[in-house]
Amino acid sequence: MFFRQLLAKDATLSYFFGCGSCHVGVAVDPVLGDEQWFLDEAAKQDVKITHVIDTHVHADHYTGGRKLAELAGAAYCLHASNAGRVKYPFEALADGQRIEVGNVWVDVLHTPGHTPDSICLLVTDKRRAETPWFVLTGDTLFVGSAGRPDLAGRETEMAGQIYDTVHQRLLALPAEVELYPGHTSGSACGAGMSGKPMSTIGFEKRWNPMLAMSRDEFVATLTESIPPRPAEMDRMVAFNLGN
Repeated sequence: MFFRQLLAKDATLSYFFGCGSCHVGVAVDPVLGDEQWFLDEAAKQDVKITHVIDTHVHADHYTGGRKLAELAGAAYCLHASNAGRVKYPFEALADGQRIEVGNVWVDVLHTPGHTPDSICLLVTDKRRAETPWFVLTGDTLFVGSAGRPDLAGRETEMAGQIYDTVHQRLLALPAEVELYPGHTSGSACGAGMSGKPMSTIGFEKRWNPMLAMSRDEFVATLTESIPPRPAEMDRMVAFNLGN
């Protein structure tokens, strides 16, 4: 397996990984303007980008996902709940779906809360072990924090969804699973996140202050610490929806 993490604009983290021996790769959450970086990395690795996945319809940056997929001849993927919402064709992903990329498995976890369509991607390298190696958590769970719950306009309800998602789906993973979030400190997508761009499930379970709270405490804290809305949010969302 190969794995690359890119620190993009506005403290966004993008990812490129896959199976070098089978010459295939997956791009996750690319930012508009970074398409050439992915194409260059694919050329260096001698792989074809087969899937470009956005973990949700972003509100803090313009996605480069559709453009990269077009340039690479790859499938552009979103969660299936976006059918009828976005104005362009995409490959719909369902909870529990497995994408096989050579010797790499990518399991889709529907993790609503930050947005209704949010997903996390659980990744296994079959040549290493048939247990998950890492999870890309998008804007659901950060290092030291959790995603903002207000983008759908129902912050109390969505904060509760994030709590349920994190405890039922992510914290149920083995402690040694590595965690790679969609942002690092400086992002408008959450408050209190660390500047460290990765962690493990076990470390977050032990040290992330949000994860030690009861559900009611979590909801109250998350809704009381919402950062200002991202600049150009409405234009970004409209672009990312294809409007």
